[in-house]
Amino acid sequence: MNPAVTPITRRHPRGLATLFLTEMWERFSYYGMRSLLVLFMVDQVRGGPGLDDKTATAIYGIYTAAVYLMSLPGGWLADRVCGARRAVWIGGLIIAAGHFTLALPRMETFYLGLALVVVGSGLLKPNMSALVAELYPEGGARRDAGFTIFYMGVNLGAFLGPLVCSTLGEKLNWHYGFGAAGVGMVLGLLQFRFFGSRLGSVGWQRGNNRPLNLAERAGMGGLTTVLLAVIGLALTGFLKLNPVVLAHGMAALVLVVGALYFVGVFLFCGLNVQEKERVAVILVLFLASALFWAGFEQAGSSFNLFAERMTDRHLLGWEIPAGWFQSLGAIFVIAFAPVFAGLWVWLARRNLDPSIPVKFAYGLLLLAAGFLVMVGAAKVVAGGGRAAPTWLVTTYLLHTFGELCLSPVGLSSVTKLAPRKLVGQMMGLWFLATSLGNLIAGLLAGEFRVDAVDQWPGLYWRIAVPPVLAGILLVVCARPIKRWLVGVK
Repeated sequence: MNPAVTPITRRHPRGLATLFLTEMWERFSYYGMRSLLVLFMVDQVRGGPGLDDKTATAIYGIYTAAVYLMSLPGGWLADRVCGARRAVWIGGLIIAAGHFTLALPRMETFYLGLALVVVGSGLLKPNMSALVAELYPEGGARRDAGFTIFYMGVNLGAFLGPLVCSTLGEKLNWHYGFGAAGVGMVLGLLQFRFFGSRLGSVGWQRGNNRPLNLAERAGMGGLTTVLLAVIGLALTGFLKLNPVVLAHGMAALVLVVGALYFVGVFLFCGLNVQEKERVAVILVLFLASALFWAGFEQAGSSFNLFAERMTDRHLLGWEIPAGWFQSLGAIFVIAFAPVFAGLWVWLARRNLDPSIPVKFAYGLLLLAAGFLVMVGAAKVVAGGGRAAPTWLVTTYLLHTFGELCLSPVGLSSVTKLAPRKLVGQMMGLWFLATSLGNLIAGLLAGEFRVDAVDQWPGLYWRIAVPPVLAGILLVVCARPIKRWLVGVK
């Protein structure tokens, strides 16, 4: 029996710990750097480029979107060329190189570092989730629980990263914070190499062993080349081109790529009727996920600037780094992920487990509730005061509950619904939704102008409305969608 899928522990495979720690350190590096990114770009005093808010948040949106956009060719490479384990290792090496490049105090190396992190993350992200799925070949609520525990690793890294990197960056030197992110990725790689034996044979084989044909090589090679060219242009052309225009262009590109890919899967991948129905469910979840992340990812852009400029951060005579607020969502996930994991299993045992679309609806409604809280915070600021930290704390708590209803369930659902030969690619496609959401988030964040604070309550209201409508629609459509999920465990 494969040791990687034998429940040596009472409930979960030993290999889950290896993936948990690898993902923890990778997320430490990603979220640690992310907590600095916008603050560094708008800085005019301590060595930052001094960009305006709209430009900086557009760059942030392009960068975070590109990280997920590259997951599509990253998933394909694992499925068809090198296997998930090798893709994770190579991706981690490139990510580490990117962070250390960011640590060099030159704007030319700054953009190069962003591009390297993008490429490495595209290899690593979808294939980490695919490895977790392989540990649970039986599927079911146990896989959901495994993904939720894995998600705790994501958030442990996301909690520690901003604390370390933002303290170094905001209090000492921006580039020390970027360098600390690189150290975190190296630690993750060492752990993955030394404890990889716990995974057994998981991830060594390609998901699709059919020989590569010329058309497939040319098609995916062309797509990868186009994506790299667009991302390279976006991440090196900010000094000459309008990043807001670039962000709109990339959003259009993501929509086109996603639409073409779904069409290609439906028409040219030889799927049977049941597989096509399940891919249709992935499409519905794709759209809901993009909407969710468009709101949720205000955390690293407009919420980050709100924490720095509009929030009273003084505690016992010391000013808390603004980046520390980026750790709130992560610590809430660590606290409540076991509760949600146990809840899904408890409900499943009693045949009360909400369907996948209903869980997504809960996530969207909780996201909207968080923005309604920010309406109150914005009214305080519009009245001439500084907002208490409790406004952001409450918003992050509600958004965390929404995230726990949607994100780990979405990851697990894609691995269940995707045809076996397309799991890696479907995970890449799933992260494409996050890419689209990040682009929209960056563009939305640019609307929060410091010289128009009185408009902020209305802006938060407008962001809250679409998730409410989408959540209601998912609840209404849950029953017909559920018919397409027959046999999914």
